[in-house]
Amino acid sequence: MQQHSSSLTETSPVEKNDTATGNLLKRIPPQIFALLAMISVQLGASVSKSLFQIIGPLGTTLLRLGFAALFLMLFWRPDMRKLTRSNILLVVAFGVAIACMNSAFYIAIDRIPLGIAVTLEFVGPLGVAIIQSRRLKDVIWVVLAAIGIVLLAPLGSAIQIDLIGVACALIAGIFWGLYIIFNVRIGRAFSGGQGLALSMLVAACVSAPIGIINGGPAVFAPQVLIIGLGVSILSTIIPFTLELEALRRLPSRVFGIFMSVEPGLATIIGFVVLHEVITLREILAILLIITASIGTSLEGKSPH
Repeated sequence: MQQHSSSLTETSPVEKNDTATGNLLKRIPPQIFALLAMISVQLGASVSKSLFQIIGPLGTTLLRLGFAALFLMLFWRPDMRKLTRSNILLVVAFGVAIACMNSAFYIAIDRIPLGIAVTLEFVGPLGVAIIQSRRLKDVIWVVLAAIGIVLLAPLGSAIQIDLIGVACALIAGIFWGLYIIFNVRIGRAFSGGQGLALSMLVAACVSAPIGIINGGPAVFAPQVLIIGLGVSILSTIIPFTLELEALRRLPSRVFGIFMSVEPGLATIIGFVVLHEVITLREILAILLIITASIGTSLEGKSPH
C-alpha cells in the first residue's frame, strides 16, 4: 500500500514533458494560434496554385480533400454502423457543400488574385451572421460589404478582373455560408470530429470524378501527390489543429474578429508569395468588406 500511494504522488518523465508542453502552450496568446492558422491556410492556397498548370484547380481540389479525408478518418475512426438516416443526409449535404466550396474557390484563385477571391468568399459567413442577427443596424454592414463587392466588379476599362473568377469566389462564399450552418448541425449530431471526417470523405468522393477528368493521369504522379499532401497539410490539418487550440481560450466573437482580417492577410501573401498586384480601388473594396465583417463580429453576442 505504501508503494502504491507513493506512485500516485510521483510524476513520470512523460507526464512532466506533457505538463511542460501544456504550460508552454498556455503562455502563447490564443490570438497567435488564430493568426498562424490563417497564414497556413493562405500559404496552402498559394502552394496550390503551383499545381493548377499540371492538374487544374479541380484536380488540386481532389488532392486537398482526399488527403484531408484520409487524415481525419484515421484520426477520428467514425463508427458508420451507428449512422441514422438523418445523419447520413446531413453528412452528404455537408460533404457536397465542402466539395463545392473548395472547387469554386480554387477556380476563382486560378483567375483572380488571392486577396480578392478570399474577400469575395467572405461574403458567405458575413451573410450568415447578418441573417441570423436580424438587427436593423446590421444594414450598415450590408451596405459596406455591397459597396466593396461593387468596387471589385469588373466595371470600366481600367478594371481587369475576370468575371468568371469573381462569380466563382461568390459561389464559394455561398457554400462557405452553408458550410457554417451544416457544421453547427454536424457538431450537435456527432461527437468530436467524426461528422467532419465522414463529410470530408463524401467531399473527396464527390470531387473525385471531375477532379480526375480535369487533372488526368498526372493527378497520381508521385511529385504531384507530394505537393497535394503539402497543400492539404497547410490548408486543412494545421489550421484545424491551431483553430481548436485558439477556440479553447478565445470567445467565438473575438475569434470571428480575428478571422475578419483574413482577406487582408491573403492580399499580403498573394503580393509577397505570388507577386500579385492589386489597385488602390481593390484595396479600398477589401477594407470595406473587412470592416463589415469586423462590425458583425463586434455586434455579435458573446457565448455564455
